[in-house]
Amino acid sequence: MKQLMLLPALLLLVAGLMAQKNQSLFNGKDLTGWTIHGTEKWYADKGELVCESGPDKQYGYLSTNEKYKNFELTLQFKQEANGNSGVFFRSGIEGVKISGWQVEVAPLNKHTAGIYESYGRGWLIQPKPEDEQLLKEGQWNTLKIKVINDEVTTWLNGHQMVYLKDEKIGQGEGFIALQIHEGGGIKVRWKKIRIKVLG
Repeated sequence: MKQLMLLPALLLLVAGLMAQKNQSLFNGKDLTGWTIHGTEKWYADKGELVCESGPDKQYGYLSTNEKYKNFELTLQFKQEANGNSGVFFRSGIEGVKISGWQVEVAPLNKHTAGIYESYGRGWLIQPKPEDEQLLKEGQWNTLKIKVINDEVTTWLNGHQMVYLKDEKIGQGEGFIALQIHEGGGIKVRWKKIRIKVLG
């Protein structure tokens, strides 16, 4: 009998731990939990997170206040204009000079879901040319990024795009950040930004 009484409590505990590991990074109303870097525009609109070029037409970043090492991140994005953006992981920043690694979000055939190292080695891996066509410009796309120790895997719209094993990435640590590229005329919408911490 005592064992049966303990079962609901254990189930609640397990559910609570799972909820802690799978959480939303954007509340749909404001930028709570995030920090803006630079003068470009970041704002909430109708439950979506918007990044848009500002008058300076420079790089801009929106970083999580928390740092994440091993995780699975899923989000949706829609490119309304140009779309040159990205998702950084294990990153740090001084002003608007960022360190870390970027999973690219860009116009068609510009290597969305590939991995780029800013101010370092440049492109580490790009998707196959035929996989580039999975990007739906002007529509919602689903991007998934899984980072475990020195391994990174990305998916676009349910299709695996790249897999990379890299010692330098394995040593990295820091926050997650969304980017807006320099040059102006860029506007990207984001939603359903969720992270599962993998320990």
